[in-house]
Amino acid sequence: MTTRLCLIRHGETDWNAEGRLQGAIDIPLNALGVRQAQAAARSLREQSFDALYCSDLQRARMTAEIIGDALHLPARIDARWRERHLGLLQGLTREEANARFPDAYGTLKARRPDYLPPEGEAIDALLARVEAVLAQIAREHAGQNVIVVSHGGVLDIAYRLVMGIPYNLVRSWRLNNAALNWLEHDGQAWRLIAWDDSSHLQTTQQAARDEQSA
Repeated sequence: MTTRLCLIRHGETDWNAEGRLQGAIDIPLNALGVRQAQAAARSLREQSFDALYCSDLQRARMTAEIIGDALHLPARIDARWRERHLGLLQGLTREEANARFPDAYGTLKARRPDYLPPEGEAIDALLARVEAVLAQIAREHAGQNVIVVSHGGVLDIAYRLVMGIPYNLVRSWRLNNAALNWLEHDGQAWRLIAWDDSSHLQTTQQAARDEQSA
């Protein structure tokens, strides 16, 4: 039995727009993020899904609730889908992080899986929880269609796990807000079907640009 999984990064927040490291800080969607979630909901409305999961952070919950309302699915909250805790680097732009904590930020950028940011979470721990929750989805939803709303760092790990890409290699794939990312499990392993499908967001993004220039 084949399981289909649609992974969605939450809609945009003000901190996304400002380039801030959000980590586990609880930031809501901004107006564009709400529109992005609505566009994702419209694009999924003609398909049938059996379950909807999301992170416990409100930017993911808000996105999932908008999608769930359109699909008549309750959002099941699971903290294992939450973003990596970046410790004292959270809330800073990359420039601020480099200026205030150059050693910590430099080590973070070096992508060492065992690196534990001060007061934060190591990549090894994030890898373990993402791998475990993906296995649970495959086991408990065999033959079903499932949506998960999560975060960029989590989706990055999921992509690497499925594609067999080590964490220390620089990312070359996109992780756009509210894009659709499709995986499939054949009972043995996950495989990639499509990544970063943002076609449903084009009208939304153009409307936001038009408003800014008006």
